[in-house]
Amino acid sequence: MKKTVITGLVLGVFVCLCGCGGKTKQEYRLENVVQESDTKISCTFDGVGHSFLLDFPEKTEGAPLVLMLHGYGGTAEGFRSTTRFEEEANTLGYAVVYVTGAKDSEDATASNGWNSGLRSTGNKDVEFLVALAKYLQEEYGIDKEHTYAVGFSNGAFMTHRLAMEASDTFSAVVSVAGKMPERIWENRNKKNEVSVLQITGEKDEAVPKHSDGTAKFAIDPAIEDVMEYWATSNGLEFENKVTVGPKATLTRYGNEEKKTKVWHLFIKDAHHSWYEEEISKVDTNGVILAFFEELK
Repeated sequence: MKKTVITGLVLGVFVCLCGCGGKTKQEYRLENVVQESDTKISCTFDGVGHSFLLDFPEKTEGAPLVLMLHGYGGTAEGFRSTTRFEEEANTLGYAVVYVTGAKDSEDATASNGWNSGLRSTGNKDVEFLVALAKYLQEEYGIDKEHTYAVGFSNGAFMTHRLAMEASDTFSAVVSVAGKMPERIWENRNKKNEVSVLQITGEKDEAVPKHSDGTAKFAIDPAIEDVMEYWATSNGLEFENKVTVGPKATLTRYGNEEKKTKVWHLFIKDAHHSWYEEEISKVDTNGVILAFFEELK
């Protein structure tokens, strides 16, 4: 397919990131938007190049949106091939967009990734993802109240940052094999209104945990403390703990007066990966979609 410059789509969107304490709204733009193929679009943001893949249901008007964020060194195409999340999601009416991150412009040795807050500098990825979500909402009539982000590894670290700083755009996030970076934790909000699903492997070496003692030696907070924080700051209470298959337990927090949910799925013997049903006995895609369905 011939590349097509999408005229009129140098989109200016004004957003105020949640948790900014009332900071002045700023203008964030997708620029140089180009239709590379029927399903692939490229753009730049703040001088940094990105691309994204569109997997849409038959009807996009009013569809919930899910942005998919790959792990460090990945691409939209690779993450799509690994998860195939769009297959079931599209049938349920979700618009799914896989996004390729970028190299850190200040690190010549860097690979594609997301500025999750591990460093004090880096690409403006929170602003980029907010601008991308706004672009998709406006261009395709996506549901603004049900815009979500799902990430793996470095992409999952990024979802915790989005939940903290951009919940006015992303009403729910999912972290698969992710943690909250110390910089984000140290500047956390007192109150939140965002749903969070965390999926953690018992033997995931990248995620600090009280359960295995790794939190004692980590600068980032234990994932148990992070999930307790998300529940408490959202005004939620413990609901129940249920088994999911033979190897996982799901802890759920909620409030009858709120749509907001916090879930933590803990998978026995699992390491750092996108958990496949054949190995972990957990259908990761199915759990994520069940979580989203609870938020409707």
